[in-house]
Amino acid sequence: MTENTKNHPETDHSNLEKQPSDWTTGDEAMTGAQQSYLQTLCEEAGVEFDDSLTKAQASERIDELQATTGRGTDG
Repeated sequence: MTENTKNHPETDHSNLEKQPSDWTTGDEAMTGAQQSYLQTLCEEAGVEFDDSLTKAQASERIDELQATTGRGTDG
């Protein structure tokens, strides 16, 4: 019999790293938190902020800019 992972969420890793392109709400406007953080990252990276990004696009852009600025990394 297969054990139900809903009773043990620590063993269900299938939803931990969902790609932004797979988000059901990914085509909605970015959240306020994304907008604020993205503005900060853009300023630090010296790039233009695009306020027309969707949630999914903003998430991907945040990842790119974190790599550029070194923010959000452990080292």
